[in-house]
Amino acid sequence: MREGTSARRRRWLWRWRSNPLRRHDDIVEAWLVLAVWTVVVLGGAVAGLVTAHAADEVFARQRAERHSVRAVLLADTPALTLAAWGKDDQAWGKVRWNAPDGTTRTGRTLVGTDLAAGTSVTIWQDRQGRLTDRPIDRTEASVEAGFLGAGAALALTGVVVGAGAVVRWRLDRRRIDQWGREWALVGPQWGHKTG
Repeated sequence: MREGTSARRRRWLWRWRSNPLRRHDDIVEAWLVLAVWTVVVLGGAVAGLVTAHAADEVFARQRAERHSVRAVLLADTPALTLAAWGKDDQAWGKVRWNAPDGTTRTGRTLVGTDLAAGTSVTIWQDRQGRLTDRPIDRTEASVEAGFLGAGAALALTGVVVGAGAVVRWRLDRRRIDQWGREWALVGPQWGHKTG
């Protein structure tokens, strides 16, 4: 082992070694840092994986419960307007479709712009025949689940590191107060001239 590596390891593990200057708060801080990093690494991974898996299950359930159906547009839709640009060239239109139980239903949903009444359009419905949004496909679901998992891991990391920082700040305050009390006892002795 090289000398530099050994010196670095000794510096990094100073709180764990026996030392006459080491205080109880130093040991507490060492365990706290170890606990924070353990929770960040292991807990963050678990939180991220659990969240991503749960989100993926929700998206899969939506894909299983929602089905496309053909509907007839009952009124003309307006041409493309400034307000519609943010909605992938879609406008609200009144449509008629058949629900899974065979009943005919009407409702409003987003359809293409500049369509004439009587045009056949594809809409999405749930198992009860209610209008719903198109479910996201597997690729989009995987990406979104990944982002949600990463967000959960980062949120847990932020909370744990923040709580650890608060505890370390309190330990520092305690150490400073203790040093102040000890200096009040020792400091006056240093003020006298010797010799």
